[in-house]
Amino acid sequence: MNLEEKIARINELYRKSKAEGLTEEEKKEQALLRQEYIANVRNNLRVQLDNIDVVDEDGSVENLGEKYGTKKSLS
Repeated sequence: MNLEEKIARINELYRKSKAEGLTEEEKKEQALLRQEYIANVRNNLRVQLDNIDVVDEDGSVENLGEKYGTKKSLS
């Protein structure tokens, strides 16, 4: 199931929960899908943050991923 399908299923379960309620199995599925979605969002944010370069006052360029994140320095 790709991300768009997961989001559609999350929304479908949400609408059903408001309309008629969910079974225990559907509640577990909803919780799992939400966890996967949140993990995906966090991972995407981490990748973006790891690729930010900051120019210091002295003109040097510092990559925040190398300084704080998970990105390893090439030097």
